[in-house]
Amino acid sequence: MIETTKTYDFLVIGAGIAGASAAYELARGGASVLIAEMESHPGYHTTGRSAAIFTENYGNDVIRALTSASRAFFENPPDGFCEHPLLSPRGMLMVADKARLDQLELGELVTRVDADEITHRSPAVSPAFTAGGTWEEGASDIDVHALLQGFLKGFKKAGGLIATNAEIQSFSREDGCWQVATRAGNFSARTIVNAAGAWADQIAGLAGTKKVGLQPKRRTALTIDPGTSPASWPLTNCVDESWYFKPEAGDLMISPADETPSPPCDAQPDELDIGICIERIEAATTLKINRLVSKRAGLRSFVADKSMVCGYADDIDGFFWLAGQGGYGIQTSPAMARIAAALVRGHPIPAEISAFGVTAGQLAPGRSTL
Repeated sequence: MIETTKTYDFLVIGAGIAGASAAYELARGGASVLIAEMESHPGYHTTGRSAAIFTENYGNDVIRALTSASRAFFENPPDGFCEHPLLSPRGMLMVADKARLDQLELGELVTRVDADEITHRSPAVSPAFTAGGTWEEGASDIDVHALLQGFLKGFKKAGGLIATNAEIQSFSREDGCWQVATRAGNFSARTIVNAAGAWADQIAGLAGTKKVGLQPKRRTALTIDPGTSPASWPLTNCVDESWYFKPEAGDLMISPADETPSPPCDAQPDELDIGICIERIEAATTLKINRLVSKRAGLRSFVADKSMVCGYADDIDGFFWLAGQGGYGIQTSPAMARIAAALVRGHPIPAEISAFGVTAGQLAPGRSTL
């Protein structure tokens, strides 16, 4: 039962993957933690709409390091965390036409493949489109629901509490503690963890600290029936990030990989983006799209350098940022949760994560690249 007269060690704003995973680590470390979630259930916005895949060949150097540092958790989660594996084999193809072959990125994690292998692995790709590509064998699907529920279950087992329908209305700071008014009641906490996703800059404004320049961007995802089972197909991307597709629940999810600036909102697909998606997919594949099975959109929120923001605000006490996850928040959540739990306590990043080259300065809200 949530105590409105208690002062919690941490009040985490947002029960998406960022907030839930950080709260899990904090509660397991013995802290009293309350999550304030503005929706009626956790993971309603970006987390619940993600086509998450685990790939170590995506994002900037910081993102790739955080992803690699998260692999051990995904492959061997704590006992009782989930009933089934969090990862399942998928593989990822990056494909290019003749004009874009020089954009293909080679390295230890990928192998070069020719057009014949591409159409063998991903039969929907048009032979007339592709001239070559790369193959990442280790890319895997992430069971997003199991991951989020594992964090929330572990959080509650450790004594953590969640207040839903708890949109933040105001903050004040008295005697070294935050007094937080929400639609679900008023709460007190020593430290605020701002994991509010697309709303994180708005939360900062309410708290009286400077914003980090967070830009939510809408991404569209449609599902279609490709006319045959796509279950064995890999995630297939165009090298210029203008489209991708992957199997999803027996259908095929397709996207124009759009990044349309948006205010924080319950994002919905725009008809123009739907049309662009269909046009791009039909131009690069043998698919003919006459009917949509479903359509959705979600917000992916970035700062200028597209790395996460994790650390204390430097102009106000007790306000900790955990934002800017962009499209990488799910695959990096195990490492980011441990980093956040360490930094918020004033500890260094755990050695097994810093070994991948991640530093607190790369994530700090005051870094010069923001």
